[in-house]
Amino acid sequence: MAVSDLFNVRKQLAFYGAYHSNPINVAIHIVCVPLIMWSAQVLAYDWPRPTFLPQIDYYLNDYLKFEVTYGTLQALLWLAYYYMLEPFAALLYTPQAILSILTANAFAQRADHLHVALLVHVACWIAQFIGHGFAEGRSPALLDNLVGALVLAPFFVHLEILFKLGYRPAMYRQLRNDVGVEIAKFRKIEGGKKRATE
Repeated sequence: MAVSDLFNVRKQLAFYGAYHSNPINVAIHIVCVPLIMWSAQVLAYDWPRPTFLPQIDYYLNDYLKFEVTYGTLQALLWLAYYYMLEPFAALLYTPQAILSILTANAFAQRADHLHVALLVHVACWIAQFIGHGFAEGRSPALLDNLVGALVLAPFFVHLEILFKLGYRPAMYRQLRNDVGVEIAKFRKIEGGKKRATE
């Protein structure tokens, strides 16, 4: 994939969408992807912070806490990438990203935070693999493009919800067509592999 394609929203979403076209699998991802990201932010809370990170700690209440952590950096970097891909959708996603990191930091103050976050993380990954195996009938995108799949997943499920609410219908139609082309390519390759083994 060319570097310029990394910032092409159509190509990125068509890649990801080709692995997530079954409505059951998409629904599983809409629930699980935000939970995976949140639980990863909780799990990363205890990692030793490098000295170059500013020591900012702002306690809002028992459920919301701002602190510069690896999870905070991850959220900021991914959000910046989403703004490059589709600025208005990224603006609509920003409150969700902020809420995720604030609640993850607050949750990490609990004594059992690692156990709970690990349980949520593993359960959600298992659910997604089940969705791919039984509903989608195709391996997850992360097996073909680990970084692209992990970074795009939160934005993809956010856009899926926006599209269902009527966001940019022309873009959605175009994306559905692009996904159809990608799925057809995949099926052609898989069909060739089956014929070659017979």
